[in-house]
Amino acid sequence: MDSTASTPVFCTIVPPHVLDRLARTDDAAVSAAARHTLEHDARERTRRTLNSLLGPTGPTADADAAAPDHPQRTIYDAGHHDALPGHKVRAEGAQPTKDASANRAYDGLGATFETYLRAYGRHSIDGAGLPLKASVHYLKGYNNAFWNGEQMVFGDGDGRIFLDFTIPLDVIGHELTHGVTQYTANLDYQGQSGALNESVSDVFGSLIKQYTLGQTADRADWLIGAGLLAPGIHGAALRSMKAPGTAYDDPRLGKDPQPASMSGYVKTSQDNGGVHLNSGIPNRAFYLAATAIGGHAWEKAGQIWYDTLTGGRLSSRAQFADFAAATVAAAVARYGEGEQSQAVRAAWTEVGVTPAAGAEVPRQQPGQPQEV
Repeated sequence: MDSTASTPVFCTIVPPHVLDRLARTDDAAVSAAARHTLEHDARERTRRTLNSLLGPTGPTADADAAAPDHPQRTIYDAGHHDALPGHKVRAEGAQPTKDASANRAYDGLGATFETYLRAYGRHSIDGAGLPLKASVHYLKGYNNAFWNGEQMVFGDGDGRIFLDFTIPLDVIGHELTHGVTQYTANLDYQGQSGALNESVSDVFGSLIKQYTLGQTADRADWLIGAGLLAPGIHGAALRSMKAPGTAYDDPRLGKDPQPASMSGYVKTSQDNGGVHLNSGIPNRAFYLAATAIGGHAWEKAGQIWYDTLTGGRLSSRAQFADFAAATVAAAVARYGEGEQSQAVRAAWTEVGVTPAAGAEVPRQQPGQPQEV
C-alpha cells in the first residue's frame, strides 16, 4: 500500500482563468467575490509552497493496523472563516444534521471511499485507511473547493455565478483524487504532468459519480461540476470530458477554452502552464476509450487508468505521450492484446497524442516535493 505522500500542491476545482474573467466583470458583487477568492487562493498556494519545506502534515493511518473497509469521516463548519477545520458538526456514523452542506460533504466523502474500495480495492486516499476530513461554509461567498493535502474544504459560492460546492459529487471525487495522486504517481503540478494530474482527478471524479448512480458509459453525462452553476448562467458545468470547450458560454464566464486535441494545445505561463486547460485533451482520450470499451466505465477503462496511476510506470514529470504509453501497457498487462488496448490506442490517436516509445520509467517516489 502507498502509505506516505509527497507534499501536495494547492489544487482547486475552479481554475484561475475563470475567476480572472469574473474579477473583470462589470457586476460589482460578482467581481468582488472573484477577487476575494483569487486573493485567498494565492495566499493558500504560497502557504502550501512554504510548508513543503517542512514535509507533509495532518492525519495519517496506522501503518501497523489493518485498513478498515469503511470510511472514518469528520465534517466541520468553518463558520465563514478561514481557520481550519472549524467546529465539528458530524462524526462517522452520526445521524444527518440540519445542515445540507455538511450532509452532502459527508455523503460525498463516503461515495469516494466506497468507489475506490469496491472498484479498485483501495482503502481511502492513501491506500491505508486515511481518515477523511472536510470543512463546509468556508469564508463568505468563496467560489471554490479544494484539497489542501490534509482535508477537503468547500465554499458556499456567491449565489450569482456558483452555488454550494458540495452539490456536485464529482467535484468532491475530483478533489479527493488529487490526494490519491499525491500518494501514488505524484505527478508534478506543472505543464503536461500537471494537466495529467488534473485530468486524473476529472476521470475519477466522473467515475465516482457514475459508480454511485450505477451508470454505463453511454448513459453518463461526462460533465464535471454539473449543478454548480447558478440559475441564469449559460452553461452545464465547469468542464465536459466528452466535448472539451463546450461546458459553458456565458457573457460573464466567457466561453469554455479547453482544447479537445493537441491541435488546440494552449501554451501559457498562467495556471502552472495551463493545467486546467490542457487537461481537456487526456480527458477526451479517457472518454473515447471508455465509450469504445463500453459497459461501466469504472470496470475496465477506469481499471486501466487506476493501474497506470498506481503501477509505477510513470515519472512524476510524465508528458501526455508517456501517460498514453503507460495506459496502453496497463491495458495489455491486465487484458492482453485485444479490444481494450486497441480502444486505448485509438483514443490517444484521436486526440493527437502518440504513445512514447520506452516510456515505462520509474516514477518519483512519494515523499519528494512537487514543483509548484
